[in-house]
Amino acid sequence: MPAVHPRAILVVLGAFFVALAGAVFFVGVLPADVTVREALLAWASPAVIALMRFVNRGGDWRVLLPATLLLLLVFRRARGRWWLWIALMIAAPALEGTLKVVIGRPRPEGPAFGFPSGHATAAAAFFGAVLYLAGSLSPPWRRTVRGLAVACILLVGVARVILRAHWPSDVLGGITLGLGLATIAAILSSVDTEADRPLTTRASPRGALR
Repeated sequence: MPAVHPRAILVVLGAFFVALAGAVFFVGVLPADVTVREALLAWASPAVIALMRFVNRGGDWRVLLPATLLLLLVFRRARGRWWLWIALMIAAPALEGTLKVVIGRPRPEGPAFGFPSGHATAAAAFFGAVLYLAGSLSPPWRRTVRGLAVACILLVGVARVILRAHWPSDVLGGITLGLGLATIAAILSSVDTEADRPLTTRASPRGALR
C-alpha cells in the first residue's frame, strides 16, 4: 500500500471542514441531520444508553489530556517531541470552543452551541495521534492499533448523537477538526525528525502514513 503524506490528508480535511462549517453557518440544520439522528435514536434502548455514557468518556479532553502521557510511554516516536502531543490536546478544546461561538448553531436540545462537537474533536485529536504514531509498529500491530483507534473515534461520535447532545454534522465537524489538528502535529513531528536525521537517511518521508 503506498504511503500517504500528512500534508495531503490535511488539505482534504481542511477543505471538507470549511465546506461543512459553511453549510452549517448558512443553512443551520442540514437535511441529513434529522434523518441520521432519528435513525440512531431508534437504537437508544436503556442498555445502549448506558453503554454510550461509558463510551462518551473517551471524548472528554479532561481524560484524554492526561492520557496523552501514555502515548509517550507506548510510542518511542512521540518522546522526542513530547510537547507536540500535549499541545495538541490543549489546542483541540480551545479551538472547538472558539468555533462554537463563531458558527453559533444550537444543539438539537437546548440553546448551547454545538458545532463542532467537543467530545468528537478531542477523541479524533487523541486517536488521530495514535493513528500516526502507530506507523512505527510492526504491520500486524499497526493495523490492529489503527483499527481500534478508528473504532473509538466513531463510537464517541455515535455516543454524542444517541445521548442527544449533538447533531450528526456537529460530530462530523468535530472528527474532521480533531483529525486535522492531529495531522498538523504529525507534520510538525516529521519535519523536526527529518531535520535531526543525517542527509543520507532522508530519502523516505517518515511523516507518511503507511
